[in-house]
Formats: sequence, structure tokens, C-alpha cells
Amino acid sequence: MGTFCKNKQGFNTKHYKWHIFSGGAYPSVEGEDAQKEYERHVSARYIVMSNDGGPAILTELRPTNLNYYDAYVFPENMAWTMAFTHEEGWLGPYFAKHPSYSTLEKENEAHRQKLEQVEIAKKKGWM
Repeated sequence: MGTFCKNKQGFNTKHYKWHIFSGGAYPSVEGEDAQKEYERHVSARYIVMSNDGGPAILTELRPTNLNYYDAYVFPENMAWTMAFTHEEGWLGPYFAKHPSYSTLEKENEAHRQKLEQVEIAKKKGWM
């Protein structure tokens, strides 16, 4: 999460990293707008990280039901992050874009297309 809160001080991120968004220290969209942005973004694989510092999970399926959990979902290159909170409805969820979002999202799209082409080739018996 250092990508989104690098060199930021004075925010209570020790317990909940998403306070960098709730405190306004990093630009993000919140609530229903955040959920819509999250649903609009597709990645080949997602990293799911719990706020408690446990091991992260790499999955090809986008998590859809993390409401009321403190967890973060982002693509491998961290082009964006979705921060789910235990205080949904009051604080969160939050969707934020990396400062180099445009470049990183183009990389994500190219990676998705390549994986789709590989799947097509496998189905046709070319691989």
C-alpha cells in the first residue's frame, strides 16, 4: 500500500491502511462510485491483501463480496486499488488509481489480451 500512501504522515494508517483515503491524503472515490469503478476494472489476476498483515492471495477471480472486511484488491502492477472497509456505509469502500495509472492500465489490457490469445490457441490445439 506504500504506492498509495508514500511519505504521508499524520494519518492513522497503523491500524487501517485505508485511512489514507478516508483522510483525503490520496485521491479516491468512495462508496457506490468506488464500487462502480471496481466493477469496471478487469485484470488477468488480482492480489487480495487483508488489512491484518496476513499472506496475500493471488487469484484469477475478482473478489465480489468483501463488504465489511478490511481488505485490498489490486492488479499485479498496482494500477489501482479497491479498499474494502469494515465501516462500509459510513467510510468506504474506496477506489484509487496509481499516479501512473494510464500507463499501467495499458499494460494490464495488453496482458489480458495475450492471455485470451493463449486460451484461444489452446482450444484450437495449437499449444
